[in-house]
Amino acid sequence: MTLATDPPLAIFLMGPTASGKTALAIEMHKRLPCEIISVDSALIYRDMNIGTAKPSAAELQQAPHALIDICAPTEAYSASRFRADALAEMAKISARGEVPLLVGGTMLYFHALEYGLSDLPAADPMVRAAVLADAKSLGWRAMHERLAAIDPVAAVRIHPNDSQRISRALEVYQLTGKSLSDMQSTKSGDFPYRLIKLIWAPYSRDALRERIAQRFMQMLEAGFAEEVKNLVQHYSLTEDMPSMRSVGYRQMLEYLNGSISRQQLIDLAVTATRQLAKRQMTWLRKETDAVWCHTEETLWEQLRLQAVPHRLL
Repeated sequence: MTLATDPPLAIFLMGPTASGKTALAIEMHKRLPCEIISVDSALIYRDMNIGTAKPSAAELQQAPHALIDICAPTEAYSASRFRADALAEMAKISARGEVPLLVGGTMLYFHALEYGLSDLPAADPMVRAAVLADAKSLGWRAMHERLAAIDPVAAVRIHPNDSQRISRALEVYQLTGKSLSDMQSTKSGDFPYRLIKLIWAPYSRDALRERIAQRFMQMLEAGFAEEVKNLVQHYSLTEDMPSMRSVGYRQMLEYLNGSISRQQLIDLAVTATRQLAKRQMTWLRKETDAVWCHTEETLWEQLRLQAVPHRLL
């Protein structure tokens, strides 16, 4: 008779941008038998270091992160690809007797990993071209209104300026006759891990807003403008590429093109990052099975409480 065994352990460390997740994850890597997997839709891109607040070479030396620097900035990357990549990395880590520690702020990736993905149709170039032609003629606000008429749930979730997601939702409807929300309600994919889910939120809203502003100024001082100049020159990047939709990069492109002033760059980038943090916090509040940690003492106590059966500590 084969005895049943517990599924392997994995840890999610989720939190808003600029909350200090990287430093905490490195400390956890030092103290626990954990290996880090990045859950960040911007850190996947090579040569995008300053504007993404990517861990430094020294930090990566002491605490390697999987799924960092895996794509060129010209490539698109999806939640389904992330799920496949993350599960493959997790399996290797578990096989070594270590615990996967998934760290980041891309909540869609966390959700896709844990709960699986809908069986959505592949992109159709002709349908996509038709949607983009309508958008060029009517504008993305009008396309968002079109989406609201056929899929009000998705329209609430998708910002009127998010052209990529509006386009995809309209494309799915034209290909299937079903709304994106309806199709996403049926998902498949097992998640063969026992989870400890932690939300790292050590700062008040006002303190986090201030940290975001300070961090962007530090990025400018570290050479963010030069980084984006080099990216544009080396990869021929344009603002409609997925990598350039990362917060800060689109605004920097506008600044380098002469469309906005330096002060407008700062104001727009900081505002966009604060809005991102707000969206992340809204998503995190829906994580009913996660523990909020406002101090390191709380985090370590939760790990002690939840991980004792697995001899993690």
